[in-house]
Amino acid sequence: METKQEIVFDRLVYSCAFEKHRGYEEFIPEHFLGFQLSGETHAFYAGAKTIIRENTIVLVRKNQLIRTTKYPSKSGSYKFVSITLDKEVLQQYALENKFDFENRYMGTQKLFFEPDDFLHSYFLSLTPYIDKTKEVSPRLADLKIREAIELLLRCNPDFKQILFDFSEPYKIDLEQFVNQNYMFNVPIDSFAKLTGRSTSAFKRDFKKVFNCSPGQWLLNKRLEEAHYLIKYKKQKPVDFYLDLGFENLSHFYYAFKQRFGMTSSQIK
Repeated sequence: METKQEIVFDRLVYSCAFEKHRGYEEFIPEHFLGFQLSGETHAFYAGAKTIIRENTIVLVRKNQLIRTTKYPSKSGSYKFVSITLDKEVLQQYALENKFDFENRYMGTQKLFFEPDDFLHSYFLSLTPYIDKTKEVSPRLADLKIREAIELLLRCNPDFKQILFDFSEPYKIDLEQFVNQNYMFNVPIDSFAKLTGRSTSAFKRDFKKVFNCSPGQWLLNKRLEEAHYLIKYKKQKPVDFYLDLGFENLSHFYYAFKQRFGMTSSQIK
């Protein structure tokens, strides 16, 4: 059975699966709060991996590239619910509460934790909307987001540094970033935004660092990694082509032969 992903209201998303499901690359433009009701989510981001286990809450920061694999529980189901903490509501909340942004959060991405009674009850309160036994008005949707903000700050006041950082992404080291994220098959525009650059500035800076276009470099990098996996790890393209950012096997086989002058099966 295929994964069911349903937008209950514009900022509440419910995902359900009954078989292992590999997700696609996602650019996360806004913070979101998620609750793993059953099963596990294995997430890959910036060269790191983490596991979100059952009955765990995760706060995912905005401006991230993430790929997930969904694993059903022993009972046979995977259920995950997430609510987006969008910028407009956060800015209004900060204004009303006279929050001043002080320091940028410098912690790691692993912002998941066992829910306290309040957070657990909060996600249970979303069940009627998921089950469609209640309708959600725009006002009520805003109130549910505000409630999530209140509970997060009660759980950890330091989250204020994450939620109310409205500054634009600053320029980061381009070479380090692309070497950590080359396997994500997302538009160049997304790469540019994540490095704190416009698309034109990203392409210009990329040319200075690598002496070629982003598209050329990304393809070569993925093919070199594929060559290594085939020759030294004895892996088959069908097992890794998606993880390296190729859209399909035909594209991979064609590009591989163009780059190395032989098929992947001829590599010894």
